[in-house]
Order: sequence, then C-alpha cells, then structure tokens
Amino acid sequence: MASNLAEKDKRFALHPFTDLSAHQEKGPFIINRGEGIHVWDDHGNKYIEGMSGLWCTSLGFSEQRLIDAAQAQFQELPFTHQFTHRSTEAVIELSEKLIEHAPAGFGKVFPVNSGSEAVDLAIKMVWFYNNALGKPKKKTIIARERAYHGVTVAAGSLTGLPYVQNGFDLPAISVIHTGTPHAYRYAKTGETEAEFSSRLAAELEEQILAAGADTIAAFIAEPVMGAGGVLIPPEGYFEKIQSVLKRHDILFIADEVICGFARTGNWWGSDTYKIQPDIITCAKQLSSAYLPIGAVLVTDALVDVFTRYSDELGMFGTGNTYGGHPVSASVALETLKIYEERDIVGHVQARSSLFEARVQALANHALVGNARSVGLIGAIDIVQDKNTKDQYPATDKIAAQVANAARNHGLILRATPGDSVAFCPPLIIDEEQIDVMFDAVTDALNDVQAIIGCS
Repeated sequence: MASNLAEKDKRFALHPFTDLSAHQEKGPFIINRGEGIHVWDDHGNKYIEGMSGLWCTSLGFSEQRLIDAAQAQFQELPFTHQFTHRSTEAVIELSEKLIEHAPAGFGKVFPVNSGSEAVDLAIKMVWFYNNALGKPKKKTIIARERAYHGVTVAAGSLTGLPYVQNGFDLPAISVIHTGTPHAYRYAKTGETEAEFSSRLAAELEEQILAAGADTIAAFIAEPVMGAGGVLIPPEGYFEKIQSVLKRHDILFIADEVICGFARTGNWWGSDTYKIQPDIITCAKQLSSAYLPIGAVLVTDALVDVFTRYSDELGMFGTGNTYGGHPVSASVALETLKIYEERDIVGHVQARSSLFEARVQALANHALVGNARSVGLIGAIDIVQDKNTKDQYPATDKIAAQVANAARNHGLILRATPGDSVAFCPPLIIDEEQIDVMFDAVTDALNDVQAIIGCS
C-alpha cells in the first residue's frame, strides 16, 4: 500500500519548496499518524516532530479538545461568512480573546486563512491608511534580508530568501530589503552586539533617507526570524530600529506567524523583545495548525482612520470567503483557552532553560559554529572552520545531511538558509523528551561528521 501511495504521489502531486525533478526519484515522505509530539510514517517508523510540522502544531498531534470543538461546530453551523455585517459566535469570541492578550492599544481583529494572507492584508492596510491620510506616495515596505513573510505575490515580495522569488518575477511591489540581524554571521570583527544593532539602525535610516521617508509605508519584521535560520535579534536591535521608524513616521508590522502564542516564552515575540507594533499578523499556532486560520490585529489608532476612510469610500473593501470560517475559529478559540488553562506560557518558560542548555551544548561539536535559542525555538549554524566561520560549499548541503541523518534517529528537523538546522518542537514537550530530541541531534551530527571526515 505504501509503495502504491508513493507512486500515486509522484504521478499526481506537486509539492511546495521541492526539487520537482528529484522528487520523481526520491518520492514522498508520507506521514500518516500522530500522537503527542510524535508522528509515524507509512512504514511504521516513529519520530519526534522536532519542527511542529511547520513551526505550528503547538499542542501536538492528538489534542482531543480541538477535535471535539471542530466536530461540535460542524454540527451546529459548518459555514457562514464575515461579509456585510455578518458574524458568528466563534469569531466574536475569538476576536475578544485575541485582544485580551494583545499588546496595549490593539482593538480590532480581522480573520484570514493563513500567514501569507495575513501579511498581504497588512500591506493593504498600510496602503489604505496612508491613502486615507492623503499620503499616496507612502507605499514602499521595508523588510529584511533572510526574512520569511509568505509566498503569495505581495508577501513573497517581502520575503528575503531567493528561492521564494526566483522564477516568479518577485518582488512585484515596492520593497526595500535591509540588513539581517544575525551578529554571528554579519557583525564586523570586534563589533559588539549593541554596536552591530546601532550600525543596522544607521544603515536602515540611510536607506529611508535615500528613498525618501515620504515613500516608506511600513517596516515588517519577525521578532525571531524563523525560516531564515532562527535568527535572534542582537542586543538593543528593536529599540534602535523603532527609534528610526518613529522619527520618519513609518508603521511597524510585527509578523508573529511563528513567534506568536508562547513560542518565545511570552504570548507574543513582541512582548519578549519589547516591540510596540501598529499591526500584528498571526497564524500557525493560533489553532495549533489543526485547521487553517490566521488573523491581523490592528491598533485603535489605525482603525479610527480606516473607519473614517471606509465611510468616505462606502466600505472597507477587502475580505476572504473563508476568512473567519466558523469551524476554524472554534478550534482557534479552544486552542487559546487551552493555552490559558494549562499555562502554556509558564510551561515554555519552565523548560526553556533545559532547551537552551542542550542547544548551547551543540556548539561544542566540530561541525557547529553557532548555537542559539529563545523559549522553545532554536538553531545551529554548520561551519567548516570554527575560527574563520567559513562554511562548506553550498552544493554539499551539510545542514540538509544533518536533518536527513536525524530521521535515522527518530527525529524530524529542518535545514534552513545559512547551512542552519532549526529546532521547533511542540510546546507540550517535556524535559525527558527534550533530552531524547537533542541526543538524536548529537547522533545525527556525529553521523555526518563521520561521513565527511571532519575532525
């Protein structure tokens, strides 16, 4: 049966972020069961899902309360929409719960279906806002190199990773990409983290002045850059960046699609790094990924402008058929209730010390140049030479080799840009499971070390 499924997949399916030619030879890695933090493939092999699927399955793969919430809503009302004043109890209660946990000043929630859609809507919102204020030139968005904000035409334009844009004529909107806040790789020799942050802020201001501040609508940033390599901001980074933005009347969009809902040890990555955004995008852990849903949270100051302008135009003319789907909203609401009742934030904080210690211990391995983490997310950078930080040739794909080797030890990981290996387990992971996970990472590093002959 497994072989038949694999052949059907190769015949009929297109896969995202996949070498389509290589897939015809390798075939799919088929997952067909999950329980807790574990999943099983179609051959019966058991794995710790060390990436929570795609940074998202926070409550693991067998949370009965979420299944029950979906079933109850399906039976009561399987669908209605949000257009022209309509709503449902689930969406209203979810919106209230999100605002309860939002940073100060946030007052409204707009539901969507995914992180990419949330980012697209955030872009439209800042354009709408500046048009309302009579600033039609203020349209350019500043993102960062190695940032990941999605793959739709607008969100993919902000993403600072070549593989998302190559061949797709992206960027398709006006975007400026500024420097990556990864001190290990990009700080100058002898430069402290604080000095590196100051330099990045100064370079950002130079880019703003060169383009004209009257053309820049917003700056978008992940509190921790996820798919770009789990890049943790250096000392003072966001404080200095926000100072520049405020000086030039530029909005801040916090892309919390990965960081939101306890991943960094607080409800929001913005809380962890003292960010004061104007707009927040979220998705993924909003429903523990059990059903597709995302949301855009907006401050009252922006909503007041939206309201006046929509009255002038006749409506706030944007929306998605499935945005605020009642079943997805019910599951998301139940997810947030579980986070509260089980104190998932406290659970993450209590386990982050062990998680950090195990990540940092990997820095002693011959293949590892840098190790970093916050909360229950982390990564390592693979290097050929620890002293020079030189990397292996890109064609060697050493990080991918480590991720592949980890499967042989019952662990699913992900290689990310910069020859990094990322860790992002379900938030429900316990201390014993953390040790098992990082024992497997060490075994995988040793396997690759033996293959390439590194000493």
